[in-house]
Amino acid sequence: MSRNLPPLSYLRAFEATARLGSVTRAADELGRTHGAVSKQLQLLQEQIGLPVFEKSGTGIRLNEDGAAFFATVSRAFDLLEERYQELKSSRNEASVHLSCSATFAMVWLVPRLAEFYSRHPDVRVQLSMSSSVRDGGTSRGRDGADIMLSWDRLSRPQLRREHIPLASVSFGLVSAPDYPFAVDGDEFRFHTRISPENLGEQWTNWQAATGHRVSVQSEIHFPHMHLCVSAAVAGLGVALVERRFALAELSSGKLVQRSEFLTYEGGFIAVTASGRALSPAASHFLDWLRDAFARE
Repeated sequence: MSRNLPPLSYLRAFEATARLGSVTRAADELGRTHGAVSKQLQLLQEQIGLPVFEKSGTGIRLNEDGAAFFATVSRAFDLLEERYQELKSSRNEASVHLSCSATFAMVWLVPRLAEFYSRHPDVRVQLSMSSSVRDGGTSRGRDGADIMLSWDRLSRPQLRREHIPLASVSFGLVSAPDYPFAVDGDEFRFHTRISPENLGEQWTNWQAATGHRVSVQSEIHFPHMHLCVSAAVAGLGVALVERRFALAELSSGKLVQRSEFLTYEGGFIAVTASGRALSPAASHFLDWLRDAFARE
């Protein structure tokens, strides 16, 4: 007897919309258009025979029946995902899937992977790039990553409960040596500040933690921290950076330190996939990563 279930695509559209609270965000995650996801939700409700969402302002939210259905669908998806990952891991124990920011991958990790491979020649690292500096575990691991790395303590000062500390992180101001920069007591004055997109709270949190005030006339944005560092080298302004990602430029003199660096001990963390034990390959990678940070 065949199963009496709606198409999986309808359930995926429902689960993503209910979890994210938005048809638009669900469409982005699923790689579909807003109209396609809306149509799948409509067809699902027609097959069920009753609505599972209700209007809420300009958006929608689960009604009582929808909330109960979501609890069941979500549990089923979590179990399916867990078993799927276990099967993948059983076939290829000598790999580790890592989710991290593009800045960390490009500036720090990839140039050092040869060292890891020399220690563990049978292990391969699979990388997934986060879309912004808000690296490391904001998407519930839907990409199937074994480990998600997070270092942006200025945007998220509160660490997750379940995490593995790997190293400290330090944030401070840098600029090209000849970029105009004035200091008046605790106030720093310069023309332009350089920020990662949508992360203006970094400056607010840094000022609150250090007691410094920053007075600027304009701001420019870039999608990743390493681009902010490059913009500072080019003399476009002053950047607030994590020291690890500007270390080469500071050592070469292309950048100079304009403030003390605010340090968060244990602020560079690894978040592991919920409900999954670390594979030997993942454990080897974390051990190497912690050792490499300590040596630097």
